[in-house]
Amino acid sequence: MKESILDVLLYLFEHCFTDDAVPPQDRDTLQSTLISAGFSPAEANRAFDWLDGLAERRPSFSNRGPSGPTRVFTNGELAKLDIEARGFLIYLEQHGVLDADQRELVVDRAMALDQDELDQDDLKWVVLMVLFNQPGSEAAYAWMETQMFVDDPEPLH
Repeated sequence: MKESILDVLLYLFEHCFTDDAVPPQDRDTLQSTLISAGFSPAEANRAFDWLDGLAERRPSFSNRGPSGPTRVFTNGELAKLDIEARGFLIYLEQHGVLDADQRELVVDRAMALDQDELDQDDLKWVVLMVLFNQPGSEAAYAWMETQMFVDDPEPLH
């Protein structure tokens, strides 16, 4: 079965990185967990590379809040992120859920996925994983998490 990086990441996020899960202590144990769940070693390694890219690009300072300039998407980003996904990303930045550095990290990690196209639901998972990895983003993460698991999302105030 051909799984995408996002499938592996979602499995990790749901089974290993939640508040009630006990995360594996090392990469080998984590890889064994993934293989036991049916993912191939190659798929696990691609997911680890994606997570390494997330850790490497972690901004050292977050200014929390919208920045001034408008984000212009490249042709590759336009082809990969559908209009709803791009609109949602801009919405999150305009409402202070993401700052400009985090937005760029979300775009970078979305582009690093092995999918030709990402819709808004896929992008929501990328945003959630980025916020989970960002110190000081607990409130934004909590809000985003509620938007993922409710039928009628609440607007930002």
